[in-house]
Amino acid sequence: MPGPMGGKRRTQEKAKDFKGTVKKLVKNYLKPYIWQILIVLIFAIGSTIFAIVGPKILGNATTEIYNGLISKLSGGNGINFENIANILITLLVLYTISMSFEAIKGFLMTNVAQKVTYKMRNDLAEKINRIPMKYFDKKTNGEILSIISNDVDMLSQNLNQSVTEIVSSACTLIGILIMMISISWMMTIIALLILPITILIVGIIAKKSQKFFKAQQDHLAYLDGQIEEVFGGQLIVKAFNGQKKALKTFEEENKKLYRSGWKSQFLSGLMHPIMNFIGNVAYVAVAILGGYLAINGRITVGNIQSFIQYMKQFTQPISQIAQISGMLQTMIAATERVFEFLDEEEEIQEIENSKTIDNLNGNVKFEHVQFGYDPDNIIINDFNAQIKDGQKIAIVGPTGAGKTTIVKLLMRFYDLNSGAIYIDENNINEFSRGEIRKIFGMVLQDTWLFSGTIKDNIKYGKMDATDAEVIEAAKAAHVHHFIKTLPNSYDMVLNEETSNISAGQKQLLTIARVILADPKILILDEATSSIDTRTEIQIQSAMDNLMKGRTSFIIAHRLSTIKNADLILVMEHRRYSRTRNT
Repeated sequence: MPGPMGGKRRTQEKAKDFKGTVKKLVKNYLKPYIWQILIVLIFAIGSTIFAIVGPKILGNATTEIYNGLISKLSGGNGINFENIANILITLLVLYTISMSFEAIKGFLMTNVAQKVTYKMRNDLAEKINRIPMKYFDKKTNGEILSIISNDVDMLSQNLNQSVTEIVSSACTLIGILIMMISISWMMTIIALLILPITILIVGIIAKKSQKFFKAQQDHLAYLDGQIEEVFGGQLIVKAFNGQKKALKTFEEENKKLYRSGWKSQFLSGLMHPIMNFIGNVAYVAVAILGGYLAINGRITVGNIQSFIQYMKQFTQPISQIAQISGMLQTMIAATERVFEFLDEEEEIQEIENSKTIDNLNGNVKFEHVQFGYDPDNIIINDFNAQIKDGQKIAIVGPTGAGKTTIVKLLMRFYDLNSGAIYIDENNINEFSRGEIRKIFGMVLQDTWLFSGTIKDNIKYGKMDATDAEVIEAAKAAHVHHFIKTLPNSYDMVLNEETSNISAGQKQLLTIARVILADPKILILDEATSSIDTRTEIQIQSAMDNLMKGRTSFIIAHRLSTIKNADLILVMEHRRYSRTRNT
């Protein structure tokens, strides 16, 4: 249920197309392992059969002891321990075989599940690189990560357990029923009478407790959201003296949670003692009937013991099948989301007879460009501009005017609705996406550094760069001195826990990365927004040297950043105007 901050609680999910998703899973991923899965199922059945036979054989040992005692009392030879030893050895062998079958089944199914999820994760990773950027505009990072991580893990865990367990549970249920009937059909009828009575009582209790469980989850979700909201906004809460109001809201919701939680837990707690009572009554009835049949010589004492053991085990596979059915539904729902992602429309990566970027200079022309993320909402309308090689073009305008969109179109992150963009008279659609992006170097407002050494982060755009080239790029970005003060210098590993590197210093590292890549066209999207004025003055000269002889697009708000531009494009209200710097 949604909380104040939009949080949701996870409930048992159902797939939209259960059969279709299962067929696709088998066809695309399980087909190469069909023989292994069949062997797993055979071993699961074998393991179950050997385990089921155990109580019947154990009953024979009980009968042997009983007959020996009766014989002793009648002046006979007494208990035949040799027969008992043979029975117990047979039982031990059967349980050993059953355990071996279980181990082999687990090994094979784990191998299949891990190989399937390995291939699926690879497919997802490759798919991400082929999906157009517009898809990521509609989905949050959390949703995509949930598919790649949580949903695939859900498939892996349930594929490893549910498939074999549901077969084992079904075999156990059928096998136990057969063994009970083989001992006594009358005692079996009494045992089976437990089921409708148990189902009826559990149904009544579940129906009453369900509404309280739902209320408990609703109140819990709201309470979690309220806690997250208040703790996340502690500064504002205290600044406006909202502590008492927040505490009052919490106490009211906490009381509701207490009441619904108490009722739901109490009612659900009744199930176990009630079911135990019904089970014990059934055991008494079976014992009385079994005693009567034993006195009349129709069954043995050991059979009574075996039957009671089977009775105790009879309800377990039923509850397991019910639980596994829910798990399978959740697994298929997760798999369905994975397939929906894999079936997403892909952008064309490579084209036939594509041009190369060799000998390109950097002349750029926008010709009647029209674009909108939504076809009904055009952001850029009839945009025209001609930029010569080596010019600096500043793009300014209010938020949402389409400044960053212009450079995204230039790098083919999106395709135009109409019009064309040319680089040295070559339409950018005549280049493959990967090829055209090689001539660009980009520094964004949001810095991106991956987990790895500082050296590797700077070399990201030119992996074959030498250490000397990395140092020169760092010096040009005015970040070399700072790096030398760090532990391990250029070999220091950056990660999420790195707290001694400020946002501005991270920005300088990304600038050093672009300097090292030595691109023909530069894109600077608020590249100095995280840098203080003093550092900006230091780095501006390095950026000016970098931009010499290169076409540069500069998106910025600071006048100091754009004052040396050859052309200023002003974007506003889906229109643009051009101003040449003097």
